[in-house]
Amino acid sequence: MAPLNPPTGPTDEELTRRAQAGEAGVLGLLPARHHASMRAVALSLLGYGPDAEDAVQEAALTALRRIGDVRDGAAVGAWLRAVVRNSCRTRLRARRETPGLDGLDPLHLRDDDLAQPERIVERHAMRDWIWGAVEELPEPLRLVLMLRHFSGVSSYQEIAAACEVPIGTVRSRLSQARAKMSQVLTATATQAHDDASVRVEQSRNEAVATLEAWETGGLPREISELWPAESEMIGRLGRPGERVHPVPVMRRYLEDGVRQHLRHVVAGRDIAIWEMDVTHDGARHVCPPSLAWLMFRSNGRVQRLRVVFPRPPR
Repeated sequence: MAPLNPPTGPTDEELTRRAQAGEAGVLGLLPARHHASMRAVALSLLGYGPDAEDAVQEAALTALRRIGDVRDGAAVGAWLRAVVRNSCRTRLRARRETPGLDGLDPLHLRDDDLAQPERIVERHAMRDWIWGAVEELPEPLRLVLMLRHFSGVSSYQEIAAACEVPIGTVRSRLSQARAKMSQVLTATATQAHDDASVRVEQSRNEAVATLEAWETGGLPREISELWPAESEMIGRLGRPGERVHPVPVMRRYLEDGVRQHLRHVVAGRDIAIWEMDVTHDGARHVCPPSLAWLMFRSNGRVQRLRVVFPRPPR
């Protein structure tokens, strides 16, 4: 039986084929066309509320980068609803999702990527496109999106604590961020984008050099420039309400036997997140097993550092 109100214009099959052929400008048309049915799936599983809206928006972003997975373009509507369904089931199973934009780690390659070099190119181009859109968001929206989708500080409670805002504000900012992301992705589909992995690797090198410098008690010039005199540290490694330079605080903890080991890096132009594992054998202070540094930079130099303690990874 034919639908009462069939879509006008190009068919789903044609739009899917054009998107898979590299016509990025049509990518946003498919989720927009099927938004009502995608939302209906989310509401049936999660009920009315922000979680359902979040699931639909996340699914739309996932569709942008996974359109190549669709084998039958005529059935893309069913595929989109399945993406929403999977997102909803993940939310129902646990409140803490695996870091990454629906599993996307900017530096991660899957086994099947290694066997198909063209997929590596495709994923890297999509990664750079997504990160380019993230960088267009205002800082408050950019921060919650980076924490939620690219870091281990991903629960609403943890993000609220890291940003010092109520959970309701976190939900609101995430909703705004995802809506703006969809707009920016569509508007920038045909533009060139910077290589996001270069920025991540640079930040990773800075993290390693900073930890090594603190271990040896001397900061080389490039690390001293990263942590200028006007840098301030806010968070539980200092005293409550205290705003101090991070160098003496970190040295004090090192002297007490606390060690940090870099696990994961997320980096944009002016926000970087370093996630650390913590050991404290013989230390006078017993810290949680993991922590994250949220750094806000200006002209490449850290102006503010906030240290947060997410729940340990499972």
